Amino acid sequence: MAKMRTVDAAVAILEKEGATEAFGLPGAAINPFYSAMRAHGGIRHTLARHVEGASHMADGYSRAADGNIGICIGTSGPAGTDMITGLYASWADSIPMLCITGQAPVSKLHKEDFQAVDIESIAKPVTKFAMTILEPGQVPGAFQKAFQVMRSGRPGPVLLDLPIDVQMAEIEFDIDAYEPLPVEKPKASRKQLEKALDMLTSAKHPLIVAGGGIINAGASAQLVELAELLNVPVIPTLMGWGAIPDDHDLMAGMVGLQTSHRYGNESFLQSDFVIGIGNRWANRHTGGLDTYTAGRKFVHIDIEPTQIGRVFSPDLGIASDAGAALDGLLELARERKAASALPDYSAWVAECLERKGSLHRKTHFDNVPIKPQRVYEEMNKAFGKDTTYVSTIGLSQIAGAQMLHVFGARKWINAGQAGPLGWTAPAALGVVRGKPDENVVALSGDYDFQFMIEELAVGAQFNLPYIHVVVNNSYLGLIRQSQRGFNMDYHVSLGFDNINSPETMGYGVDHIKVVEGLGCKAIRVENPADMPAAFDKAKALRDEFKVPVVVEVILEKVTNISMGLEINAVNEFEELAETAADAPTAILAKA
Repeated sequence: MAKMRTVDAAVAILEKEGATEAFGLPGAAINPFYSAMRAHGGIRHTLARHVEGASHMADGYSRAADGNIGICIGTSGPAGTDMITGLYASWADSIPMLCITGQAPVSKLHKEDFQAVDIESIAKPVTKFAMTILEPGQVPGAFQKAFQVMRSGRPGPVLLDLPIDVQMAEIEFDIDAYEPLPVEKPKASRKQLEKALDMLTSAKHPLIVAGGGIINAGASAQLVELAELLNVPVIPTLMGWGAIPDDHDLMAGMVGLQTSHRYGNESFLQSDFVIGIGNRWANRHTGGLDTYTAGRKFVHIDIEPTQIGRVFSPDLGIASDAGAALDGLLELARERKAASALPDYSAWVAECLERKGSLHRKTHFDNVPIKPQRVYEEMNKAFGKDTTYVSTIGLSQIAGAQMLHVFGARKWINAGQAGPLGWTAPAALGVVRGKPDENVVALSGDYDFQFMIEELAVGAQFNLPYIHVVVNNSYLGLIRQSQRGFNMDYHVSLGFDNINSPETMGYGVDHIKVVEGLGCKAIRVENPADMPAAFDKAKALRDEFKVPVVVEVILEKVTNISMGLEINAVNEFEELAETAADAPTAILAKA
């Protein structure tokens, strides 16, 4: 056995557990850990400009590829509290992430020492496990447990808090004798899955709702194979978007109040059976439960047993990892296929395809200032099937989900449940770390973009290239739209006459100057006809300079994006597509 500092043991454990990508900010109380990373040399560290930004970078990295676990590191006190929003975002979407904080010495924790805070108690509601490690000998076991907890059951973040004297203490430790703890995941039984398949095959109009649990399980290929074998349409949730490519005939569209397709809602309303796999029945997906559940039976498969029945009671609930459930369903479906015991759903599939080809929202507007719908049309043209989109919340995300196209798992990366403004830019940087040399495109409204704009300097410093589309209406557009019911437009306009940038014409912050001042490249577009050239130029600048490139599109100030309170009563504020020319980038052209 070798004698070493606890931090040296911890860093060796990170490498053995396969977590070698860190984002953070050093400080006095975490400097011993940083010295261990420097001595080890195997942990790549990206220096953020804000600890919340570092937590979103780690989150984005975790979401970028199967098996990734991003690490966020910060000093004591406010560094830990800055991480809380990042922990909440990853916890809400079931994303594994390890946060490590420094802390005041153990003997000072009750003395209100400088930057000493009970971060364990603060973090517990938004983590799967949070611990202030008070004994040096507990460090290896705490890290071992942290990785097991992150990966077991419903994934999620953890926080480990290290007092500085614990970091400096020496312990006996042998990394060769360290082994990761087994990961625990429930698995559906054959009998359970037989009942689920019996219910599906007895229905006339069945649907599969594919949730983010399928993405987390790396089981998108199994989902597509099962859907094809059964010939049953699939409705992905926002977190499951990409589990089946948008251009697959069995991709029936998304359902919901906001981030949904007209054809998805209509097909769902015609269904009589739904099997949800790895989903939560989030309220933006279901809307009113009476409408959502009326006239159909439900099977719910989820890795977390207490999630079943949380929103409504299904006709059958099964606690299982999504991948294990899909493998089991595939085995049963193959057996029934061989025995010619599967129903023919070709007529039902044809109905869903007909809706997919006819119920479009109009995207082709030539207005100046630009209507947002046109932006997503041009993005569809400019960015290919290999593009990974990153976004969080706002009218930009809602409209983007209605009109963009996603063609694979982990190609739509979205803080879906928490939706923190400012998440997009740092998360995109983490995604670039997790997907080097791939096409990453972020989408923000102007306020989301301004929240953590300083993190663009991280992309410039560390050469993390991606394209960031900023749709600028100088408004808090989603808040303004939600205030319509209160007959007010109160404190949501971001516009002002910028005395240093009159060319912004009352749109306030000059994003071009700010972005360039942070070491990145930027383009402003005011006419829809100029967007193709702007996107081409952005790609060229990204490839030449290896930095983030911002394309700011100046929008009309007020646009109401389709949404409602029930999935059968979504308000369509704009013209709908009547011809193929009205929606030229739709997956299926309108006849």
